Amino acid sequence: MGIACNASMIRSHLPRPLLVLLLCLLPVAPALAGGLSAVINGKSIHVDAEQDWNEENYGLGFEYQFHGESLWKKQLLVNGFRDSNDEMSYMAGGGLHRTLFATDRLGGFYFDAGINAFLMTRQDVNDNRPFPGAAPILTFGNRHVGLNITYLPKVVVEKIFDESFVDDSISGVFFLQFKVAIDQFLPGN
Repeated sequence: MGIACNASMIRSHLPRPLLVLLLCLLPVAPALAGGLSAVINGKSIHVDAEQDWNEENYGLGFEYQFHGESLWKKQLLVNGFRDSNDEMSYMAGGGLHRTLFATDRLGGFYFDAGINAFLMTRQDVNDNRPFPGAAPILTFGNRHVGLNITYLPKVVVEKIFDESFVDDSISGVFFLQFKVAIDQFLPGN
């Protein structure tokens, strides 16, 4: 399963609020005690779907993970991406993740599980008015790169979306995001 994406595609769909956030975070990121990552949205999988949904969920976001010695990690996140109906969707929120495995080898390999809570906008839900949501997430990677995997079971999909959207054959939806630590490229790191 590959995620194909080009820079012009991301630029043309990158929302202005994300650009403003990035520009605000870049100068202060070295002073913050934590890690800033760019999140590249790329793929969804509508499990058992009979209808054709957009599964190329291109977009860009950012995650900021607060520094701490605990196995519990707190994060802030913001994203913009093409949704299942090929419309732009936006979300912002926070997450609480627990490290299940970590080692200093392989660049600091880790495996986390947690939950992200957020406000999201979608054209097909409340006519783009923000609505709350929460989703479980698994993340694995190292200090430089990672992969976020989120799963929404059928019952959640049915509660969020009106009946005209729901494909009764869907048993759930997976979302995949690739992330790259960008704080390592900032001055002072």
